[in-house]
Amino acid sequence: MERRMTSSRPYLIRAINEWLLDNDLTPYLLVDAGVKGVQVPTQYVSGGQIVLNISPGAVRGLTLGNEWIEFSARFGGVPMQVHVPVMAVLAVYAKENGQGMVFGAEPGFEPDPDPGRDAPGPDQGNAPSGGKPGHLKVVK
Repeated sequence: MERRMTSSRPYLIRAINEWLLDNDLTPYLLVDAGVKGVQVPTQYVSGGQIVLNISPGAVRGLTLGNEWIEFSARFGGVPMQVHVPVMAVLAVYAKENGQGMVFGAEPGFEPDPDPGRDAPGPDQGNAPSGGKPGHLKVVK
């Protein structure tokens, strides 16, 4: 009998985040904004995704939990509480060099088929929208 294990994604997000901070780099999350439960400023969503700067200088009250990532940040000067299901995180990487990790789909996970969040936005200050994961590799 095979035992079902919990997702490794939240553990890897925490580890990569800590590694990036220890190396004086800026951790970014690439998030699928179409996943049910994602609460981000929709005006900064582009192509169904958003890049969030989660460095200590950009966010307050960062919680990297097993199910949710939560923090407060300012977007265009407006404070907002951000909630992201861990399964919506597509990558965690450094702004400066693209080092980090891309995540693949996990069995049993289905994104929201009608997110209604595909509005591109301007540069978002604390949560840049133009970041691309550069040198990332899928690790299985």
